[in-house]
Amino acid sequence: MYSPAMLQTLRVRNLALVEDISVEFKPGLNVITGETGAGKSVIIGALGLLLGERADKGLIRAGTEQCLAEAVFQLGDSRAVDAILDEVGLPPCEGGQLLIRRTLPATGTGKNFINDSSSTTQVLKRLGEHLVDMHGPYDHQSLLNTDFQLDILDAFGHLQAARATYEAAYAAYREALGQRRELAGASEQEVSQQIELLAFQVKEIEDLAPVVGEDDALVQEQVQVANAQRILELAGGIQSALMEGDSAAFNGLAFAHKGLTELASLIGAAGEWKEQAHSLMVQAQDLAETVERMVRNIEGDPARLQWLEDRMALYHRLTRKYGGSVAAMLEHRDRIKDRLKDLERRGERLLELDQAITAARTKVDQAGTKLSKARRQAAATLAKTITAELKDLGFPHGVFGVELQSVDPVPAGLDSIEFVFAPNAGEPSHPLRAIASSGEISRVMLAVKAVLADHDRIPVLVFDEIDANVGGAMGTAIGTKLGKVGAHHQVLCITHLPQVAVFGKTHFSVSKEVAGGRTRTSISCLTPNERVEEVARMLGGRDLTSVTLKHAKEMLKGK
Repeated sequence: MYSPAMLQTLRVRNLALVEDISVEFKPGLNVITGETGAGKSVIIGALGLLLGERADKGLIRAGTEQCLAEAVFQLGDSRAVDAILDEVGLPPCEGGQLLIRRTLPATGTGKNFINDSSSTTQVLKRLGEHLVDMHGPYDHQSLLNTDFQLDILDAFGHLQAARATYEAAYAAYREALGQRRELAGASEQEVSQQIELLAFQVKEIEDLAPVVGEDDALVQEQVQVANAQRILELAGGIQSALMEGDSAAFNGLAFAHKGLTELASLIGAAGEWKEQAHSLMVQAQDLAETVERMVRNIEGDPARLQWLEDRMALYHRLTRKYGGSVAAMLEHRDRIKDRLKDLERRGERLLELDQAITAARTKVDQAGTKLSKARRQAAATLAKTITAELKDLGFPHGVFGVELQSVDPVPAGLDSIEFVFAPNAGEPSHPLRAIASSGEISRVMLAVKAVLADHDRIPVLVFDEIDANVGGAMGTAIGTKLGKVGAHHQVLCITHLPQVAVFGKTHFSVSKEVAGGRTRTSISCLTPNERVEEVARMLGGRDLTSVTLKHAKEMLKGK
């Protein structure tokens, strides 16, 4: 069943040749065609920006102040995305709709927005992992990387949880090894020197007895003590202006209140004015008392001032030395106290670490063995499934294999992996990296993507020239395969092959034109008749003939 999750709208403004376009994508296979240089890849590049890719200000359209990319995703199930948004303090999707916007100015820093809330490119990257799988014209080379191959196998076998368990066990094992290596690697003299240094640092910090927030309080008090005379002068002037003397605000308000009392008997509205005057009298009195209370204990004690400045200097020196803040300094103290304890009981601690290493290695072996067993089961099925897909892509006798070898513990498990392939009958299998043809590797990658699509929750797949270096006959096979993937995912595919384009459920054409002395890119969703002309153009160039038009109609018929 087709997932309703999809990229609904993409808007791009002032990016390279694009002045301002908005595209409404549809479910299934969306093909994007157009002449070389028209700007097809710029559109996909804009989507990459929205998924957290590095921004290049050189792509901002000349003569404009900033470029913009904006996308609306409609998610059938937004729980994974909402979990990320909640983690970073952003509101969840409403009605399953996710709006991402990114602006890049010619000068200054760009801005990112998720559902109209400011965010970071790192969050965009995290969301992108759940939204779009992008495959560029050179990404098939990643298939030659054994780390990527292992990721493919684990994704196919749904082994992420088992791998995470192993990775946690391996991290604990490496941590214990590192602690023992550090503790055991020093000579007795070096240990003695470390103990002396750490003990000095602990004493230095504990003699200060730092408290989070005290450094800020010291600064405030130092300002008051250093300016005590001026503060008292100002406070006295304020109190005099408010309460003392004939011209004090309180006396003036009291006189007004008395007059308003009499006026209220003559004008009804003056009763409210009288209350306002009384309220102002109370406020003036409260303000004078507040000022007097705040400055009551302020005095310019030189000894106190010197103590404050000395303690501020000590705070400044130690925070710079131990992390830049009081909190960091306290964390450093706790950390070196633990280290000091380890050094002081070095022999005992080494025995504890030996036991911890043994226990951690046991967990690594257990988790790794379980993961390896599951990988071997998944590898056989993956090899068989990809082999079947490759038969549809021009390799009727091709055999795909997944070879696993046991290795000592490494971050990803107890296995090394190698994808191997025999394109023709009777030939031995060779590692994929030994295949010279990029066209063959592209088809293998498409087979892998087609297989993973059935196991992947990412709703949108993007293929930018997956058919590069592939002949026309293979184009039909690739188009057929993309159409099948489009039955379960939304697919965006840039192609130069008419054999691929005709399989699109929706067809967009990208073109460029000159207006007002400037070149700009435009994109349009083709009608059935326009689509015939575009496929004919792809078949025979700009000069459309009755033959190419007839051929285009035949290719589109029944698709």
